[in-house]
Amino acid sequence: MWQPATERLQHFQTMLKTKLNVLTLRKEPLPTVIFHEPEAIELCSTTPLMKNRAHTGYKVTYLGKVSIPGTQFLSGCTEPAVIGLWEQRALSQEDIMPANAVLEIRPFQVRLHHLDGRGEATVHMDTYQVARIAYCTADHHVSPNIFAWIYREINDDLTFQMDCHAVECESKLEAKKLAHAMMEAFKKTFNSMKNDGRIHKSSSSDEFPQEFATDDG
Repeated sequence: MWQPATERLQHFQTMLKTKLNVLTLRKEPLPTVIFHEPEAIELCSTTPLMKNRAHTGYKVTYLGKVSIPGTQFLSGCTEPAVIGLWEQRALSQEDIMPANAVLEIRPFQVRLHHLDGRGEATVHMDTYQVARIAYCTADHHVSPNIFAWIYREINDDLTFQMDCHAVECESKLEAKKLAHAMMEAFKKTFNSMKNDGRIHKSSSSDEFPQEFATDDG
């Protein structure tokens, strides 16, 4: 039914006043958390860590990497590469080398945070995808404190090479802990990728290592 303009205006004003009255009855403050974006909350909690550049993990001395042949690796396969890296360290004529990195192992990614001369973390960091780690071990005759892993490095031309990376830990126990942490990270990464359908059981042996050499005894 048609209404004059004045009646429609009055009706609109009445509805508006009613809604305003309902809103003013809500006297309790709204939770402040709804005014924060999730990203802002996360940044606020991590800002102190970013300023201090503190990282979880073990302080290690990164010895370097050596390319090795093959794609299937058994116990002892890292020993020749580790011996070569150990001898290079001996040539530096330093019996005791300070830790120059922090090795952080987590699902999907391994991070090597480099330290400066004062032992503080820098912005320089090397990352390794757990899915491309073919082998790791903490069992070396040249030194029980060495932890090493074999990594599939993808080149710019899409070819790949296998590199053996080695770090010297502060103790044999820490080397074993890193090997155990790598095994756990591999299991979580593998199971997550399998559940997401990114890998299939038929092809899992081609993309992932079947076992890790660990020495937890």
